[in-house]
Amino acid sequence: MTEMETPAAPSRLHAVFARLREQLSAEIVGQSALIERLLIALLADGHLLVEGAPGLAKTTAIRALAGRLEADFARVQFTPDLLPADLTGTEVWRPQDGHFEFQPGPIFHSLLLADEINRAPAKVQSALLEAMGERQVTVGRQTYPLPRLFLVMATQNPIEQEGTFPLPEAQLDRFLMYVRIGYPEAAMETEILRLARERARSEHAGASATAGPALRLSQADVFEARTAVLDLHVAPSLERYLIELVLASRDARRYDAALARRIGWGASPRGSIALERCARARAWLAGRDFVTPDDVRAVALDVLRHRVLPSYEAVAEGWDGERLVQALIDKVPLP
Repeated sequence: MTEMETPAAPSRLHAVFARLREQLSAEIVGQSALIERLLIALLADGHLLVEGAPGLAKTTAIRALAGRLEADFARVQFTPDLLPADLTGTEVWRPQDGHFEFQPGPIFHSLLLADEINRAPAKVQSALLEAMGERQVTVGRQTYPLPRLFLVMATQNPIEQEGTFPLPEAQLDRFLMYVRIGYPEAAMETEILRLARERARSEHAGASATAGPALRLSQADVFEARTAVLDLHVAPSLERYLIELVLASRDARRYDAALARRIGWGASPRGSIALERCARARAWLAGRDFVTPDDVRAVALDVLRHRVLPSYEAVAEGWDGERLVQALIDKVPLP
Protein backbone atom coordinates (compact mmCIF):
# COMPACT_ATOMS: atom_id res chain seq x y z
CA MET A 1 0.00 0.00 0.00
CA THR A 2 1.43 3.39 -1.01
CA GLU A 3 1.64 6.37 1.27
CA MET A 4 -1.26 8.03 -0.58
CA GLU A 5 -3.47 5.00 -0.01
CA THR A 6 -2.78 4.83 3.71
CA PRO A 7 -5.62 6.22 5.82
CA ALA A 8 -4.73 9.39 7.70
CA ALA A 9 -3.89 8.99 11.37
CA PRO A 10 -6.89 9.72 13.60
CA SER A 11 -6.78 13.35 14.64
CA ARG A 12 -8.50 15.19 17.44
CA LEU A 13 -11.05 16.61 14.99
CA HIS A 14 -11.80 13.17 13.58
CA ALA A 15 -12.41 11.90 17.10
CA VAL A 16 -14.71 14.83 17.89
CA PHE A 17 -16.79 14.33 14.75
CA ALA A 18 -16.88 10.56 15.28
CA ARG A 19 -18.27 11.14 18.77
CA LEU A 20 -20.77 13.66 17.40
CA ARG A 21 -21.94 11.15 14.82
CA GLU A 22 -22.21 8.44 17.47
CA GLN A 23 -24.34 10.63 19.75
CA LEU A 24 -26.64 11.67 16.91
CA SER A 25 -27.05 8.04 15.80
CA ALA A 26 -28.00 7.02 19.35
CA GLU A 27 -30.65 9.75 19.49
CA ILE A 28 -31.94 9.47 15.89
CA VAL A 29 -32.35 5.75 15.19
CA GLY A 30 -32.77 4.46 11.65
CA GLN A 31 -31.65 7.62 9.85
CA SER A 32 -27.89 7.09 9.52
CA ALA A 33 -27.89 8.48 5.96
CA LEU A 34 -29.57 11.70 7.12
CA ILE A 35 -27.06 12.11 9.96
CA GLU A 36 -24.17 11.68 7.53
CA ARG A 37 -25.69 14.28 5.17
CA LEU A 38 -26.12 16.75 8.05
CA LEU A 39 -22.44 16.44 8.93
CA ILE A 40 -21.41 16.69 5.28
CA ALA A 41 -23.42 19.91 4.91
CA LEU A 42 -21.75 21.31 8.04
CA LEU A 43 -18.26 20.43 6.75
CA ALA A 44 -18.91 21.55 3.16
CA ASP A 45 -20.38 24.90 4.26
CA GLY A 46 -23.68 24.45 2.46
CA HIS A 47 -27.42 24.42 3.04
CA LEU A 48 -29.53 21.27 3.29
CA LEU A 49 -33.08 20.47 2.16
CA VAL A 50 -34.62 17.32 3.66
CA GLU A 51 -37.80 15.78 2.25
CA GLY A 52 -39.71 12.93 3.84
CA ALA A 53 -43.07 11.89 5.19
CA PRO A 54 -44.21 13.26 8.57
CA GLY A 55 -42.83 11.47 11.62
CA LEU A 56 -39.44 10.48 10.17
CA ALA A 57 -37.42 12.64 12.63
CA LYS A 58 -36.39 15.27 10.07
CA THR A 59 -36.87 18.17 12.46
CA THR A 60 -35.62 16.16 15.44
CA ALA A 61 -32.35 15.29 13.67
CA ILE A 62 -31.66 18.91 12.75
CA ARG A 63 -32.46 20.11 16.27
CA ALA A 64 -30.19 17.40 17.72
CA LEU A 65 -27.27 18.65 15.59
CA ALA A 66 -27.97 22.27 16.48
CA GLY A 67 -28.03 21.38 20.17
CA ARG A 68 -24.47 20.06 19.91
CA LEU A 69 -22.98 23.14 18.26
CA GLU A 70 -21.84 26.24 20.11
CA ALA A 71 -23.90 28.50 17.86
CA ASP A 72 -27.17 30.41 17.91
CA PHE A 73 -30.14 28.37 16.69
CA ALA A 74 -33.58 29.44 15.53
CA ARG A 75 -36.55 27.52 14.20
CA VAL A 76 -39.14 29.11 11.93
CA GLN A 77 -42.38 27.30 11.15
CA PHE A 78 -43.17 28.40 7.61
CA THR A 79 -46.82 29.18 6.91
CA PRO A 80 -48.71 30.80 4.01
CA ASP A 81 -49.20 34.03 6.02
CA LEU A 82 -45.48 34.40 6.90
CA LEU A 83 -44.00 37.77 5.91
CA PRO A 84 -40.40 38.52 4.88
CA ALA A 85 -40.01 40.75 7.96
CA ASP A 86 -40.89 37.76 10.18
CA LEU A 87 -37.73 36.14 8.85
CA THR A 88 -35.28 38.98 8.20
CA GLY A 89 -36.34 41.47 10.85
CA THR A 90 -37.66 45.00 10.54
CA GLU A 91 -36.90 48.62 11.34
CA VAL A 92 -38.72 49.93 14.42
CA TRP A 93 -39.29 53.63 15.06
CA ARG A 94 -37.83 54.86 18.36
CA PRO A 95 -39.63 58.16 19.14
CA GLN A 96 -37.42 58.87 22.15
CA ASP A 97 -34.33 58.82 19.94
CA GLY A 98 -35.98 60.11 16.77
CA HIS A 99 -34.71 57.37 14.45
CA PHE A 100 -35.40 53.87 13.18
CA GLU A 101 -33.66 50.94 14.86
CA PHE A 102 -33.20 47.61 13.13
CA GLN A 103 -34.48 44.57 15.01
CA PRO A 104 -32.85 41.47 13.50
CA GLY A 105 -35.02 38.44 12.77
CA PRO A 106 -34.32 34.71 13.20
CA ILE A 107 -32.32 34.56 9.96
CA PHE A 108 -29.41 36.20 11.80
CA HIS A 109 -28.84 33.03 13.83
CA SER A 110 -25.97 30.78 12.76
CA LEU A 111 -28.27 27.78 12.38
CA LEU A 112 -31.72 28.27 10.91
CA LEU A 113 -34.29 25.48 10.76
CA ALA A 114 -36.86 26.32 8.08
CA ASP A 115 -39.63 23.86 8.89
CA GLU A 116 -41.98 23.03 5.98
CA ILE A 117 -40.27 25.58 3.77
CA ASN A 118 -42.60 24.95 0.84
CA ARG A 119 -45.48 26.54 2.76
CA ALA A 120 -43.89 30.00 2.55
CA PRO A 121 -45.04 32.42 -0.17
CA ALA A 122 -42.74 33.71 -2.92
CA LYS A 123 -41.81 36.93 -1.08
CA VAL A 124 -40.41 35.00 1.87
CA GLN A 125 -38.62 32.58 -0.43
CA SER A 126 -36.90 35.46 -2.25
CA ALA A 127 -35.70 36.94 1.06
CA LEU A 128 -34.28 33.56 2.02
CA LEU A 129 -32.66 33.25 -1.44
CA GLU A 130 -30.54 36.36 -0.88
CA ALA A 131 -29.48 35.18 2.57
CA MET A 132 -28.50 31.70 1.34
CA GLY A 133 -26.69 32.90 -1.77
CA GLU A 134 -24.96 36.07 -0.63
CA ARG A 135 -24.75 35.64 3.16
CA GLN A 136 -26.43 39.01 3.66
CA VAL A 137 -29.89 40.50 4.21
CA THR A 138 -31.23 43.75 2.77
CA VAL A 139 -33.91 45.60 4.75
CA GLY A 140 -34.94 48.97 3.39
CA ARG A 141 -31.78 50.73 2.21
CA GLN A 142 -29.42 48.86 4.51
CA THR A 143 -27.61 45.58 3.94
CA TYR A 144 -26.60 43.49 6.96
CA PRO A 145 -24.01 40.67 6.90
CA LEU A 146 -24.90 37.27 8.31
CA PRO A 147 -22.71 35.28 10.75
CA ARG A 148 -19.61 33.56 9.41
CA LEU A 149 -21.15 30.22 10.37
CA PHE A 150 -24.51 30.28 8.61
CA LEU A 151 -26.41 27.13 7.76
CA VAL A 152 -30.01 26.80 6.57
CA MET A 153 -31.52 23.38 7.17
CA ALA A 154 -34.96 23.14 5.62
CA THR A 155 -37.62 20.42 5.67
CA GLN A 156 -40.65 19.66 3.55
CA ASN A 157 -42.98 16.70 3.19
CA PRO A 158 -44.11 15.33 -0.16
CA ILE A 159 -47.62 14.35 0.92
CA GLU A 160 -49.49 17.64 1.24
CA GLN A 161 -49.73 19.80 -1.89
CA GLU A 162 -52.63 22.06 -0.90
CA GLY A 163 -51.51 25.40 0.52
CA THR A 164 -47.90 24.91 -0.56
CA PHE A 165 -45.63 26.95 -2.84
CA PRO A 166 -43.14 24.76 -4.74
CA LEU A 167 -39.58 26.04 -4.39
CA PRO A 168 -38.33 27.65 -7.62
CA GLU A 169 -35.32 26.08 -9.34
CA ALA A 170 -33.16 29.11 -8.49
CA GLN A 171 -33.70 28.55 -4.78
CA LEU A 172 -33.36 24.78 -5.00
CA ASP A 173 -29.95 25.34 -6.61
CA ARG A 174 -28.83 27.22 -3.49
CA PHE A 175 -29.14 24.04 -1.45
CA LEU A 176 -25.96 22.02 -1.35
CA MET A 177 -27.96 18.80 -1.10
CA TYR A 178 -31.57 17.74 -1.51
CA VAL A 179 -31.99 14.65 0.69
CA ARG A 180 -34.98 12.32 0.51
CA ILE A 181 -35.47 9.92 3.39
CA GLY A 182 -37.71 6.89 3.70
CA TYR A 183 -39.23 4.72 6.40
CA PRO A 184 -36.90 2.72 8.70
CA GLU A 185 -36.53 -1.06 8.45
CA ALA A 186 -38.26 -3.47 10.85
CA ALA A 187 -35.22 -3.89 13.12
CA MET A 188 -34.79 -0.12 13.37
CA GLU A 189 -38.51 0.31 14.09
CA THR A 190 -38.13 -2.03 17.08
CA GLU A 191 -35.17 0.02 18.33
CA ILE A 192 -37.20 3.23 17.91
CA LEU A 193 -39.98 1.77 20.09
CA ARG A 194 -37.44 0.79 22.77
CA LEU A 195 -35.86 4.24 22.71
CA ALA A 196 -39.28 5.94 22.93
CA ARG A 197 -40.16 3.83 26.00
CA GLU A 198 -36.89 4.76 27.71
CA ARG A 199 -37.45 8.44 27.03
CA ALA A 200 -40.99 8.25 28.37
CA ARG A 201 -39.77 6.55 31.57
CA SER A 202 -37.04 9.17 32.00
CA GLU A 203 -39.53 12.01 31.56
CA HIS A 204 -41.91 10.49 34.10
CA ALA A 205 -39.05 10.01 36.54
CA GLY A 206 -37.84 13.57 35.95
CA ALA A 207 -34.44 12.37 34.77
CA SER A 208 -32.53 13.19 31.62
CA ALA A 209 -33.19 10.93 28.64
CA THR A 210 -29.59 11.10 27.41
CA ALA A 211 -27.08 8.49 28.44
CA GLY A 212 -24.30 11.02 29.10
CA PRO A 213 -23.25 14.63 28.64
CA ALA A 214 -23.94 15.90 25.14
CA LEU A 215 -20.97 16.97 23.06
CA ARG A 216 -20.63 20.69 22.34
CA LEU A 217 -18.72 21.40 19.14
CA SER A 218 -17.11 24.84 18.96
CA GLN A 219 -17.24 27.03 15.87
CA ALA A 220 -13.44 27.05 15.81
CA ASP A 221 -13.46 23.25 15.45
CA VAL A 222 -15.98 23.49 12.61
CA PHE A 223 -13.82 25.99 10.69
CA GLU A 224 -10.67 23.95 11.35
CA ALA A 225 -12.40 20.80 10.06
CA ARG A 226 -13.56 22.66 6.94
CA THR A 227 -9.95 23.63 6.23
CA ALA A 228 -8.86 20.02 6.67
CA VAL A 229 -11.57 18.90 4.23
CA LEU A 230 -10.26 21.31 1.58
CA ASP A 231 -6.74 19.92 2.05
CA LEU A 232 -7.73 16.36 1.07
CA HIS A 233 -6.09 14.90 -2.03
CA VAL A 234 -8.21 14.55 -5.18
CA ALA A 235 -6.49 12.68 -8.02
CA PRO A 236 -6.63 14.41 -11.44
CA SER A 237 -8.42 11.39 -12.93
CA LEU A 238 -11.09 11.57 -10.21
CA GLU A 239 -11.53 15.28 -10.79
CA ARG A 240 -12.09 14.60 -14.50
CA TYR A 241 -14.67 11.94 -13.61
CA LEU A 242 -16.48 14.36 -11.33
CA ILE A 243 -16.55 17.04 -14.04
CA GLU A 244 -17.63 14.51 -16.66
CA LEU A 245 -20.67 13.60 -14.52
CA VAL A 246 -21.75 17.23 -14.50
CA LEU A 247 -20.97 17.76 -18.20
CA ALA A 248 -22.98 14.66 -19.07
CA SER A 249 -25.99 16.20 -17.31
CA ARG A 250 -25.83 19.04 -19.84
CA ASP A 251 -25.21 16.88 -22.91
CA ALA A 252 -25.46 13.10 -22.53
CA ARG A 253 -25.37 12.27 -26.25
CA ARG A 254 -21.92 10.71 -25.90
CA TYR A 255 -23.39 8.09 -23.58
CA ASP A 256 -27.06 7.71 -24.50
CA ALA A 257 -29.02 9.72 -27.08
CA ALA A 258 -32.36 8.79 -25.50
CA LEU A 259 -31.13 9.97 -22.09
CA ALA A 260 -29.95 13.25 -23.63
CA ARG A 261 -33.45 13.93 -24.95
CA ARG A 262 -34.92 13.32 -21.50
CA ILE A 263 -32.72 15.97 -19.82
CA GLY A 264 -34.16 19.46 -20.10
CA TRP A 265 -31.55 21.30 -18.03
CA GLY A 266 -28.24 20.12 -16.60
CA ALA A 267 -26.26 21.09 -13.53
CA SER A 268 -24.42 24.43 -13.40
CA PRO A 269 -20.81 24.97 -12.23
CA ARG A 270 -22.29 25.36 -8.75
CA GLY A 271 -23.19 21.68 -9.04
CA SER A 272 -19.55 20.78 -9.78
CA ILE A 273 -18.36 22.73 -6.75
CA ALA A 274 -21.00 21.14 -4.51
CA LEU A 275 -20.19 17.64 -5.74
CA GLU A 276 -16.48 18.04 -5.03
CA ARG A 277 -17.06 19.62 -1.60
CA CYS A 278 -19.44 16.87 -0.53
CA ALA A 279 -17.17 14.09 -1.79
CA ARG A 280 -14.28 15.62 0.16
CA ALA A 281 -16.39 15.91 3.32
CA ARG A 282 -17.53 12.29 3.07
CA ALA A 283 -13.95 11.08 2.65
CA TRP A 284 -12.82 13.14 5.64
CA LEU A 285 -15.62 11.77 7.82
CA ALA A 286 -14.45 8.28 6.87
CA GLY A 287 -10.98 9.14 8.23
CA ARG A 288 -9.20 9.26 4.85
CA ASP A 289 -6.92 11.97 3.45
CA PHE A 290 -7.91 11.21 -0.16
CA VAL A 291 -11.17 11.03 -2.10
CA THR A 292 -12.33 7.90 -3.94
CA PRO A 293 -14.85 7.39 -6.79
CA ASP A 294 -17.20 5.81 -4.22
CA ASP A 295 -17.30 9.14 -2.36
CA VAL A 296 -18.39 10.94 -5.53
CA ARG A 297 -21.00 8.34 -6.45
CA ALA A 298 -22.36 8.18 -2.88
CA VAL A 299 -23.20 11.90 -2.77
CA ALA A 300 -23.98 12.50 -6.47
CA LEU A 301 -27.69 11.70 -6.15
CA ASP A 302 -28.31 14.13 -3.30
CA VAL A 303 -26.15 16.86 -4.86
CA LEU A 304 -27.56 16.67 -8.39
CA ARG A 305 -31.18 15.46 -8.16
CA HIS A 306 -32.51 19.03 -7.87
CA ARG A 307 -30.09 20.42 -10.45
CA VAL A 308 -30.86 18.06 -13.33
CA LEU A 309 -34.34 18.76 -14.68
CA PRO A 310 -36.32 16.45 -16.99
CA SER A 311 -37.71 17.58 -20.33
CA TYR A 312 -41.47 17.72 -20.92
CA GLU A 313 -41.30 14.37 -22.72
CA ALA A 314 -39.43 12.79 -19.82
CA VAL A 315 -41.97 14.10 -17.29
CA ALA A 316 -44.75 12.52 -19.36
CA GLU A 317 -42.81 9.24 -19.27
CA GLY A 318 -42.49 9.36 -15.48
CA TRP A 319 -38.86 10.54 -15.24
CA ASP A 320 -37.66 12.93 -12.54
CA GLY A 321 -34.30 14.41 -11.57
CA GLU A 322 -33.41 11.50 -9.30
CA ARG A 323 -33.95 8.90 -12.03
CA LEU A 324 -31.95 10.98 -14.53
CA VAL A 325 -28.99 11.35 -12.16
CA GLN A 326 -29.01 7.62 -11.41
CA ALA A 327 -28.91 6.94 -15.16
CA LEU A 328 -25.95 9.31 -15.53
CA ILE A 329 -24.09 7.59 -12.69
CA ASP A 330 -24.65 4.24 -14.43
CA LYS A 331 -23.57 5.54 -17.86
CA VAL A 332 -20.44 7.58 -17.07
CA PRO A 333 -17.48 5.17 -16.67
CA LEU A 334 -15.39 5.19 -13.51
CA PRO A 335 -11.83 6.55 -13.72
